[in-house]
Amino acid sequence: MKHTVDTSWKGNMLFDANVSGHHVMMDAMPAVGGEDKGSRPKELMLAALAGCTGMDVVSILKKMRVEFTGLNIRVEADVTEDHPKHYDKMHIIYEFIGKDLQMDQLKKAVELSQDRYCGVSFVYKKAMEVTYEIQILP
Repeated sequence: MKHTVDTSWKGNMLFDANVSGHHVMMDAMPAVGGEDKGSRPKELMLAALAGCTGMDVVSILKKMRVEFTGLNIRVEADVTEDHPKHYDKMHIIYEFIGKDLQMDQLKKAVELSQDRYCGVSFVYKKAMEVTYEIQILP
């Protein structure tokens, strides 16, 4: 199987990526010549990680019959000072909302995603440290 993303330059620093039939606009900050009309490409790496592991975790918890009312995934990343500026560490914070949630079940779902299913996390771990934490919010 092969995935393909077509990306078109729209002028200045603006690019439009066709991803699975959906448009993802990417642009730079005005300070570096952009017009802030889209996301920063590097930050989309964080969104890809959150989406990948999030879909895994939701699917696994549904199979485990764990009921929750909310899930927020925040990904924080450290950027190097030198060029090419890149991420050298990512930290994922899983914030679960629900009644009577059991940490051991949440941990199992997250570990399965991180260690077995999430292809984005798998690739990123080859390039940098990827850590995570789990929180249960009221």
